[in-house]
Amino acid sequence: MLADMRTFPLQSVGVYGLAAEYLERLVSNSLPSIYELLEKTGRVDNFRIPGGKRAGSFTGFQFNDSDVYKWAEATSYVLAQKESLELKQQYDRVIQELAEAQDENGYLDTFFPITKESERWSDLAWAHELYCAGHLIQAGIAHKRATGKESLFLVAKKFADHIVSVFGTGRKEGTGGHPEIEMALVELFRETGSKNYLDLARYFIEARGKGLASVTHYPGPKYFVDHKPFLDLEEMTGHAVRMLYLCCRATDVFLQTDDTRLWDTLNRLWENLTTRKMYITGACGSRIEWEAFGDDYDLPNQKAYAETCASIANFMWNHKMLLASGDGKYADVMEQVFYNGLLAGILQDGMRFFYVNSLESDGQHSRKEWFDCSCCPPNIARLIASFAAYMYTTSEEGLWVHLYERSKVDLSLTGRKLTMALETDYPWSPHIRLVLGDIEPPNSYFAIFLRIPSWSKDFSLNVNGETVSTQPARGYVKVNRSWNMGDTVELSFSMEIELVRSHPSVETDRWKVAVIRGAVVFCAEHVDNPDFDVRTLYLKGERQLSVDNKDVKQLGKTITVEGEGIVRDVSSWEGILYLSSRELRETEFRVVAFRLVPYFVWANREEGPMVVWMGDLS
Repeated sequence: MLADMRTFPLQSVGVYGLAAEYLERLVSNSLPSIYELLEKTGRVDNFRIPGGKRAGSFTGFQFNDSDVYKWAEATSYVLAQKESLELKQQYDRVIQELAEAQDENGYLDTFFPITKESERWSDLAWAHELYCAGHLIQAGIAHKRATGKESLFLVAKKFADHIVSVFGTGRKEGTGGHPEIEMALVELFRETGSKNYLDLARYFIEARGKGLASVTHYPGPKYFVDHKPFLDLEEMTGHAVRMLYLCCRATDVFLQTDDTRLWDTLNRLWENLTTRKMYITGACGSRIEWEAFGDDYDLPNQKAYAETCASIANFMWNHKMLLASGDGKYADVMEQVFYNGLLAGILQDGMRFFYVNSLESDGQHSRKEWFDCSCCPPNIARLIASFAAYMYTTSEEGLWVHLYERSKVDLSLTGRKLTMALETDYPWSPHIRLVLGDIEPPNSYFAIFLRIPSWSKDFSLNVNGETVSTQPARGYVKVNRSWNMGDTVELSFSMEIELVRSHPSVETDRWKVAVIRGAVVFCAEHVDNPDFDVRTLYLKGERQLSVDNKDVKQLGKTITVEGEGIVRDVSSWEGILYLSSRELRETEFRVVAFRLVPYFVWANREEGPMVVWMGDLS
């Protein structure tokens, strides 16, 4: 049942498009700044206390260790692609701090130093020991794969071995209140071949639904996704990041076991998410209360929670579903999330971040340098740093292209060596060009699979200038032939401006439309439309809209959507709450020219109202 999909090393892909711009800022701005804040807020000092380098007590939330680990993982990915002596030196020092803080038995959590040994593993719901351990293991694996060194990997493996000795059938019963360690253990199994790690990952998933992850903790087992066994789940519920991480972990276990019961559950949950509980930006988790999924179609705009970490988790889950199935619908969601809900989580200069990602603002939303609970900044850093690893996979048949960014590939393909350049200005341009470089041996026969995005109504495909007629299967077109150096494949999509409506049950979006072009969702900001309140804007239809590409105030050269619409002059309502329709004057409405910008760049300039969903007059 499993698709024959294999990823390949991050070092094999060089990215040069929009994602590369954010990668460059990680190196120059984001990761150095995050490290300074990890030091400033005591997160690194927390390791120095058990390491004997500093006196004092733990500072911050009990899960603060994980922020250091996520920074470490992101830095590993960056160092696999870029040279940075500053980051390398910082990383080496951090690894030393972690190693010195570790107990002889492998335990490593600075919230529970040796003086609190009796309290360890006593509060699996809230203490986040397993959550932090998972991020440490992922960082250790990333560092080994990126640098070939085992210094951090051995620290992580030692802790994993300790956890294996504590938990599982016949040992301590329990599972983490915040799923995370399961995926790390599966990855550790892949790295080492030790089945103990895979067995424990599966145990942690199967232990859910027994109250072991929540016990009697408020706000109850549903928040922890511990109210019923995973295989019995019918909807996305509870804390959004916990729920999505759990789905990631279950998919990882499925990838190693081919357990069809898991796959049936995962597809049931995916359908519930994408048809009832996901924002148009790919963001998830609508409720401010407990950062949770709401009821079906409960997708408020101004009060959307839509945590950045939830977008990251959604992206990662869909990647794993893609690896399991080879179905392009999962790559479609990855693209939707990345170019909208995910990139919105970071300022263009890489120095400030959103925790919450609203789809409408009264002007009070702005990105912050840091948060008391600062899970999102290092998390989005590790996703952007690893983006190149999500673009391509291989199989016995050939090469699969899932995400389109300007890039170069150097890989081994079923016994062959291949270099290839992907030329494009995606997501702004609908044109993709693949140029094959060195191929060993020449005249190699294999397939190239190219994703046809679901938003594209039509496409054209040419190989060496000759038109190829083919139809997509499960979201991909297949070009199967003998390839040689210099061969080219050109793919073009229809990329029209679309007005999109939501399901009628989404109360906040009734009689409204959103504007999409290709993968990108657009929004109206006050800074571009200072003569009216963008929250009163009505659109007349697609024919009134056009695309432009020019310098935009404080954003530089940017693709925009422009057009003519109608706004309400709300000044006549000053001091009035209700007014008879007979008393409304014709001058309440007026025609205006407006400009929309990509949603992911909003709040990069001066504060002011913003909307994604606008009134519909079409």
